[in-house]
Amino acid sequence: MSEEKAKTSKLFHILPPDSTPPAKGIARLAATSYDAGEGHLVEFRTLPVRSLMNKVVSRRNLPFMWSINPYRGCEFGCRYCYARYTHEFMELRDPADFERKIYVKQSAAWLLRQELRSVKRNQNIAIGTATDPYQPIERRSKITRSILEVFASERGFSLGIVTKSTLIERDIDLLQKIAAGNDLTVHITITTHNAQLARVLEPRAPRPDLRFRTVRRLREAGLRTGVMCSPLMPGITDGASALDTMARKSRDVDASFFFANPLFLKPCSKATFLAFVHEHFPQLDPLYAKRFEEAFVSRAYQKRLADLVAAVRKKYRLGIRYAETRIETEADSEAQGREERDGSPQQQSLWPMQTAPRKPVLAQPVRQRVMMTS
Repeated sequence: MSEEKAKTSKLFHILPPDSTPPAKGIARLAATSYDAGEGHLVEFRTLPVRSLMNKVVSRRNLPFMWSINPYRGCEFGCRYCYARYTHEFMELRDPADFERKIYVKQSAAWLLRQELRSVKRNQNIAIGTATDPYQPIERRSKITRSILEVFASERGFSLGIVTKSTLIERDIDLLQKIAAGNDLTVHITITTHNAQLARVLEPRAPRPDLRFRTVRRLREAGLRTGVMCSPLMPGITDGASALDTMARKSRDVDASFFFANPLFLKPCSKATFLAFVHEHFPQLDPLYAKRFEEAFVSRAYQKRLADLVAAVRKKYRLGIRYAETRIETEADSEAQGREERDGSPQQQSLWPMQTAPRKPVLAQPVRQRVMMTS
């Protein structure tokens, strides 16, 4: 046996012991990153990406063709976040790494200017589909602001921004310039009006009341801004009373539209979210075990939620985001959420698919307040 080992070691002497294949694509880029500072339980690193814009390839008729995510990972630590899987492409397998190891994309503005040359003016672009573009690190890195500065000098694009952060108010000046020459829609995600629930559900995101205030301020600045009440979580935020309150508060801040979509749990987020449910809502364990045997809830449940959302939207005379949407299936989601290994990611979207081309529908003016029913 020792003789055989000796022969083997001589044959493969050029290989180090227990060698592993070299990293490829985005994992290789992450391996070359360097320290960019620390926060509370968070590590920041640079990411020397070769591309900023992600081509959306899907069988679904999505409302946008390109997505931009200024960061990889998100400090807000939302328990339901579906995007945790994106860290796996950098060989980071612990779901908690998504909120603890944040990668800051380098040369974002320069890359965007080069890539926009090949983007047609009628192709829609979404900012913040897999990470919040206004998470805390943005205060000092200003990657998102540099991206907006590029779009402020452009004309004819259709842009959508999704965020939970009040920090977006900092960039009202740029957003107004962008809206003057482009079609701009801002989505402020507010999953619940209950501050105590929000604190455990989205630990580092701003309070719900502050987010509603941001909607009002953006509307006062003349920007098309609505409330995205997603995801709706069974037994937690999907009740008729909760939706009524969310729609009423959206109307009170003059939201351009109100939208909500049900929770789905992919493998990367399922364990994290079910642990949250078990800790804070143990009585719902059986419900979630049944509803989420698969990643997506049943069609019947989705239809019931769609009817509830349509009812409160009509009651408070709130607009819709674009054209009416159809419900996402697991197969559709899997078709889009793949990322190439060459470092050019194709991000999964938190946006639903659509049956018609994107068509903005402005909110109707508020005429008279409607009292809540008990």
